[in-house]
Order: sequence, then structure tokens, then C-alpha cells
Amino acid sequence: MSEETKEQLKKRLTPMQYAVTQENGTEPPFRNEFYNHEEDGIYVDIVSGKPLFSSLDKYDAGCGWPSFTKPIIDEEIIEKEDFSHGMIRTEVRSKEADSHLGHVFNDGPGPNGLRYCINSAALRFIPKSKLEKEGYGLYQKLFK
Repeated sequence: MSEETKEQLKKRLTPMQYAVTQENGTEPPFRNEFYNHEEDGIYVDIVSGKPLFSSLDKYDAGCGWPSFTKPIIDEEIIEKEDFSHGMIRTEVRSKEADSHLGHVFNDGPGPNGLRYCINSAALRFIPKSKLEKEGYGLYQKLFK
């Protein structure tokens, strides 16, 4: 995918998707597309299409945003210190598109103890039944 300009992204993305991914915004908790989504599939970066998270690693953290115990491919995620809003947090960004995704916290249930708290607006969901058709057939093996 060729790199899109900010203007092209503004036309393609919804205002919330743009604010979250390009301006480090945060969508409202409990009023976003995927916080309680339970279908099998993968979540990809809304900007680049790169696979980021699997429904197999998603859980309800009660925070109002989709939460995952780990990314599909660690190298697709970049972590940065975030000192905004008077807090010290670890921001999570997508490697290829540099999209702001959310934050990672050390209070998760998985073996690594991490909770990736991600904005729905930064994600596009690909159902398990459409992985092949959408060009993500490689990820079918996750659901075997």
C-alpha cells in the first residue's frame, strides 16, 4: 500500500478514526465498535491493513475498550513512553503506519501479564470466515 497523505486519510477515515490514529485521540469507553465484539477473526490496522490482534487473545477487561493479552506479531507494534494527561503510560503504535492504537498496561490476565487497551477506531475486523477472501489466509491457522 502506498503511503497516503494526511488529506487522503481524512477522506478515507471517519473523523473518529482520523482523530485516534493520526492525532493520538481516544474514543469514548463503552461507545465504540469492538469493546464487546466476540466474533472469531483478526483485527488489523485501519490505516495500513497490517494484522495486529486476534480474537483468540481478546478479553473483557471491563474498561470499555477492546483489550488483548498480546499482538499477533510483536514486531508490528511499537511501544513509546507517554506522559500526556498527567500520567505515565506506555503508548502502543502500529509499526508500518505509525497509527496511535492505544496503551499497554501491566494488569492483564495472560502469561505475560499485559493488557493491550486498544481504540476500536484504530482497527478493522476481518471475520474468520473472510480471512482468505480479504487476503489474510495465512492467519486461518490461528483458528484451527
